[in-house]
Amino acid sequence: ARCQCKQLPRERRNCGYPGISAVECRKVGCCFNASVPGVPWCFAPKVKKVRKVCPNDPYGRINCGFPGIKAKECERKGCCFRARPSGVPWCFYKRVVEE
Repeated sequence: ARCQCKQLPRERRNCGYPGISAVECRKVGCCFNASVPGVPWCFAPKVKKVRKVCPNDPYGRINCGFPGIKAKECERKGCCFRARPSGVPWCFYKRVVEE
């Protein structure tokens, strides 16, 4: 993602070799910016920051339990538990979202 390449020049970690082209750099999953001399032009992208959240849409839930599962059992599995509404899973997987 473009935001992963927005870094201060002093934060860049080399990801290529001397003379690497922008095309070759990007082909190996790295960022390229040749506007600042004396720092790596081909550099590693920032690590994505992600977190797991319980989704709000009850109809988008993906079942993580079984009929009759208790809240504690569900949470021990690392899943979300909401006993409403009826007709949808009450124990369901968290979603990964980027920060």
